[in-house]
Amino acid sequence: MSQNPSAPSMTSLHGAPQHTLSEILQQPLLWPDTFARVLSATDRWHLPLNLQKARVLLTGAGTSAYAASAVAAAWPRAIAVPTTDLLVDAERYLLDVDAVISLARSGDSPESAAVVQRIRTLRPDIMQLAIVCNQDSALSRSGIDELLALDPRTNDHSLVMTSSFSNLLLAGLALAQSAAVGAMVDQVSSRASALLPELDRICSRVAARIHERIVILSSSPLLGWAREAGLKALEMTAGNFPVVTETFLGIRHGPMSFVKPDALVLCLLSSDPIRRSYEIDLIEELRSKRLGYLIGIADPAHAQGLFDEIIPAIAPLAPDILRTPYEIVAPQLLGYHLSLHIGLNPDNPSPAGVINRVVQGVRIHPTLVSSKREGV
Repeated sequence: MSQNPSAPSMTSLHGAPQHTLSEILQQPLLWPDTFARVLSATDRWHLPLNLQKARVLLTGAGTSAYAASAVAAAWPRAIAVPTTDLLVDAERYLLDVDAVISLARSGDSPESAAVVQRIRTLRPDIMQLAIVCNQDSALSRSGIDELLALDPRTNDHSLVMTSSFSNLLLAGLALAQSAAVGAMVDQVSSRASALLPELDRICSRVAARIHERIVILSSSPLLGWAREAGLKALEMTAGNFPVVTETFLGIRHGPMSFVKPDALVLCLLSSDPIRRSYEIDLIEELRSKRLGYLIGIADPAHAQGLFDEIIPAIAPLAPDILRTPYEIVAPQLLGYHLSLHIGLNPDNPSPAGVINRVVQGVRIHPTLVSSKREGV
């Protein structure tokens, strides 16, 4: 794919090359290529079913599970189940499923290939597909029916998933709603490239403030975004900031007790006007109670007077269920700058190995195949 001359250089914002920053900044350049790969794959695949009408289960682990959740919100008959749940409780989830789509960056997490074999044992009739950033992975070699391998640049070198997340998610959304994604991907990619320097400046400024905790808020169609945004802050700061993710309506039911005046509260305003009305009510309540330093990812036209800082939304007019790949860029940059601010290396914020780029320590135990579900 040709380089976008308007995109900032991978080293222009912070000097020396760093994997995490480069991988965040390259995302707008890769989104059109990911969409093109989906079109090519679907032309090549010989599927015995119509994915748009099929009962689909999307799965992944960690960040990939959040991507699966966000894709499922845009798929008419889909559910999302993390591989970490599917591995130990597959029989419960596979009763009414026609196809399983696995999302993975490395594809080498122990659960990924094990889940494929577990499904093969329980329901050999289920069509299994995978979207991966690493074509030479255990998942790719696990006997799945069809594979979509993304550009190798999406296979982040950094410990944290950034470019991999948005491109796995975009690929899943393109399978679910090809026409809608195709109609916007080029325009949104160009807007994102143009906005990157401004997003970076704002996130650097916000990270330099003193915060004791972080709250991430969205409405339910964007909850996958909220969970991933919270995970980026948690991972890149090695857990130095407690993080809570919630919906705007859900936070009143107990989690509001976590919100203190020194909290950083990051909000993603919906494009849907009804949802946005409920969101604004909650934001105004927080302001009246003097709770949190309020950051809004929003169309400035809908956000004046609501927030202490406004981060321009990359896709403010897109349907909410399609916005997550694009709006995750700002939380990624925020996590990056929070990491730098407390003296960590965002490429490997866990040098002691508390967390790893590819999950370690998982033993796959043999399972007995029962003829009927437990308790039935």
